[in-house]
Amino acid sequence: MAVDEAILEAAGRGEVPPTLRLYAWEPPCLSLGYAQPCKDADQQTLRSRGWGIVRRPTGGRAILHTDEVTYAVCGPHENPVLRGSVLESYRRISEALLRALRHLGVPAEALPQPSAPSDSNAKGPVCFEVPSNYEITVRGKKLIGSAQARKRVGVLQHGSLPLGGDLRRITEVLTFPDEAARQEAARRLLHRATTLETVLGRKISWEEAAQALVTAFAETLRAPLQEAELSRAERARAETLMREKYTNSRWLACQAWAGGHFSKITSG
Repeated sequence: MAVDEAILEAAGRGEVPPTLRLYAWEPPCLSLGYAQPCKDADQQTLRSRGWGIVRRPTGGRAILHTDEVTYAVCGPHENPVLRGSVLESYRRISEALLRALRHLGVPAEALPQPSAPSDSNAKGPVCFEVPSNYEITVRGKKLIGSAQARKRVGVLQHGSLPLGGDLRRITEVLTFPDEAARQEAARRLLHRATTLETVLGRKISWEEAAQALVTAFAETLRAPLQEAELSRAERARAETLMREKYTNSRWLACQAWAGGHFSKITSG
């Protein structure tokens, strides 16, 4: 999360080009949305498993980052992909995500207003339970969860593409009133979300999925992407953000934050 924000600041100021970042998580990590209550996370169980916890700079609900490709798109407000409203930029990025999935043989779609599940009134702390506008679904099930934040310096959108594994694992590290509520949340999650492996009936490696995303973004933007390392300034800023913000107990607890906050967030 610190690296995403560091790239956002640098790209927004024009110090580096608009950036697509692809990454994975080790060990698994639970991320909470910007305004999500910290009490949603079962931190004792997370510690016992050696899994991390972090609060995202974007909105939405909890995601367990494991067995996935995470993407981040960062750039200035005037960038052709990111300019306009939140939904306009969501739609443009969704075009690239859809193209990547089609390269992998996935019959995905991104609807302006996806149909809500019949039991959508039973909302819980899990991001993947309900798709937002222009998020990626396959046969009605959410496949890619995304969220966007807009800061004065630029725009960040990042999201999660689950490659495989048991989606219900997230319910084991969240708090519920009782075990019955936990089991019901797990049932809803399997009914509403899916993974690449489930859709295709075969395992997809991180490298294969990442290459499909790189190819699709280049085709959608009609420009080749250039691979690059973080700049020295980006690395230094990320280290500062990690130390002062993302590992700060006040940030995780969602208390008043002296560093300011993003002006607009959307659900993930």
